[in-house]
Amino acid sequence: MTTQNYLLVENNVVTNLVVWDGDVNTWTPPLDATMLLQATTPAVVWGLNTEKTDYVLIEIVGEGAIGFTWNGTTLTTNQSKPNPVVQPQTTGTANA
Repeated sequence: MTTQNYLLVENNVVTNLVVWDGDVNTWTPPLDATMLLQATTPAVVWGLNTEKTDYVLIEIVGEGAIGFTWNGTTLTTNQSKPNPVVQPQTTGTANA
């Protein structure tokens, strides 16, 4: 079996990230936990919009993390919306 990152979900919240091969003979997850393979689980996270002017929620596979909530099909971030970085306006010239 291949060792991979698993998200341990308890009460619909990711409580831990476990590096595991999925073999219950070497380690058994808690009975009430759901184990999700991080690499294949969709997660709704903050990402820049196409204009790169604001952050919006987007779905990306493999981005789940501790603290995210689980609705049975998708994880959702628990992080606050980031503030966009304002790029300075330049004229394209430099002083010597």
